[in-house]
Amino acid sequence: MRQWLRTLFKRVTPAQVFVMGFSGFILLGSILLTLPIATYAGRFRWLDALFTSTSAVCVTGLILQDTGTTFTPFGQIVIITLCQIGALGVMTMSTLMALILGKRIGLKERILIQESWGQSDLEGVVRLIKKVVLFALAMEVMGGIVLSLRFLKDFPFGQAVYYGFFHAVSSFCNAGFDVFGPVYGPFTNLTHYLTDPWVMLTVAALAIIGGLGFPVLFELAQQKEKKRLSVHTRLVLLITGLLLALGTIFFLLLEFNNPATLQKLDWPGKILAAFFQSVTPRSVGFRALDLGEMRDASLFLMIVLMFIGASPSSTGGGIKTVTFGVLLVTVRATVKGREDVELYERRLPKEVVYKALSVTAIALCAIFLVSMLLSITEKFSFFQILYEVTSAFSTVGLTTGITPYLSDFARVMLIMMMFGGRVGLLTIALALTQRMQAGNVRYMEENVIIG
Repeated sequence: MRQWLRTLFKRVTPAQVFVMGFSGFILLGSILLTLPIATYAGRFRWLDALFTSTSAVCVTGLILQDTGTTFTPFGQIVIITLCQIGALGVMTMSTLMALILGKRIGLKERILIQESWGQSDLEGVVRLIKKVVLFALAMEVMGGIVLSLRFLKDFPFGQAVYYGFFHAVSSFCNAGFDVFGPVYGPFTNLTHYLTDPWVMLTVAALAIIGGLGFPVLFELAQQKEKKRLSVHTRLVLLITGLLLALGTIFFLLLEFNNPATLQKLDWPGKILAAFFQSVTPRSVGFRALDLGEMRDASLFLMIVLMFIGASPSSTGGGIKTVTFGVLLVTVRATVKGREDVELYERRLPKEVVYKALSVTAIALCAIFLVSMLLSITEKFSFFQILYEVTSAFSTVGLTTGITPYLSDFARVMLIMMMFGGRVGLLTIALALTQRMQAGNVRYMEENVIIG
């Protein structure tokens, strides 16, 4: 059996390992969540358990039942553990276990790590894994302490610590799961802390840091040793800053006089709520406002922010900030009539441009196709369905409140969207085709009319 597994491992491609790894953890999680010990009501329906497990491993946060009132502490620990595994990645957790057990990390494993984190070479990939895990744990511990100190005002010591660390991990992993249901009511999420800067800013900071991507964070930490930031890091910081600033401004303008959202708040509360609302669609999925009461323009803005998502090699989803940035500079180059796509006095490889276009086109096609199908099978408006599907694909977890009322067919479709959004549709395509070779034939060139 062991020899057979080794032979199989040598034959599979990196893309297949990622797909099988995520699938394995999702199936394991679904089995654990169906155990009677996992829920207060006893055995959980397997499809619902599979949905919840997929949502956790893909760090989405879409839920069919309230986490705090449905799942026991055992079930909640399973969910947050799945979030941690999904956020750091299958290869990261596998490598960590191998290092703990004293196993040697071979060439095949190093190549898989390189692929999973988008590294240009094999040098230092194991050291990178150690840094990723240590940094993630450090951020979660610090966030857990800060939130626990705040929750001590509301809860007994043990409950405050549990709530603090659970939501710190959920925030850094951009998962969006909460367990406030037994205290403030099912599906209340962070609405009770809407005007509390201690909670809102801590959660937002953890989400932003987790969404920047580990390569960016490590490069910023080593900035003293470097004279110039890479184009990747500068683009991530630029797009992230623009989205946060513009999102805050637009949410303020759109919801300023909405009596159900921002109108009832004072100016500091308005700014805090608008800022948090610009952070959460970028993949974290926590909510402090009633999304069902927001204006359609605000919800559409959230769809755009969800679609863009976080940054590469981060705990978030979406097409990623860098993809969006490459699309913008490609459009700029086309408008100016330039053949090369340039950014920060550097020329981007055509392969990067093609990949950005491919990722965006595939994502749009998947979202539109599934939205169209669900608009036929479900009783909700197309706008609500589009919001739900985009949230699932971008692993955000925000909803207008329709998730628990979806049919089994819709739940299966959303499971597929969450999985595809987290693993990557291109990765899944590569896993299914096994080998994709360009071939040696190059055909004659012929022009087509665009526009």
